[in-house]
Amino acid sequence: MTTSIVVVSGGLGVPSTTRMLGDQIAEAARGVLAERGRDAEVTVVELRDYAVDIANNMVTRYASPRLAEAIERVVSADAVVAVTPVFTASISGLFKSFLDILDPTSLEATPVALAATGGSGRHSMVIDYAMRPVFAYLRAAVVPTAVFASPEDWGGDGGDGQLAERSHRAGRELALAVEGAAPVKRGGESATSLPFEQLLANITPGR
Repeated sequence: MTTSIVVVSGGLGVPSTTRMLGDQIAEAARGVLAERGRDAEVTVVELRDYAVDIANNMVTRYASPRLAEAIERVVSADAVVAVTPVFTASISGLFKSFLDILDPTSLEATPVALAATGGSGRHSMVIDYAMRPVFAYLRAAVVPTAVFASPEDWGGDGGDGQLAERSHRAGRELALAVEGAAPVKRGGESATSLPFEQLLANITPGR
């Protein structure tokens, strides 16, 4: 059985350092899984290709067929690498809008590696104060190591320095999380709620 790793990239440029960072982490995870005898396939969802569809979904609550296919690819993945550029001291609006249209339980227990790119290392905390809370709300299993890359990381790294080391660590954690992940039936019990009157009374059936 092939493990599915999906990179969700909020990068807008071509080429995009955001996409490059996501690829680096995903390939590290794929390599670790290969070493452990597991085949893995890496695919990428470039959110810029779905910008209009995402905006339309926000106002109509209807996902176009191509957007629905992209969403299904993400929520059915065995592991996700989520990477965004930093704009105005936070994650990009396109990236956040995509997360907003996902069902809140769709990434439950899915191993996720977080990463971001920005113009300065001063923005590195965006991952902790803007990304982690969102993925905690989505109930994802976020790996401990997050990766932030600024221009100087790329300029002096050459793919063999500290950025590559951090990316490999995050990729390894993602691969190990995939191996230890328990199957989750999304949209099952967690999607069932008690009647409003019962919640107010703080009672459960049979009591």
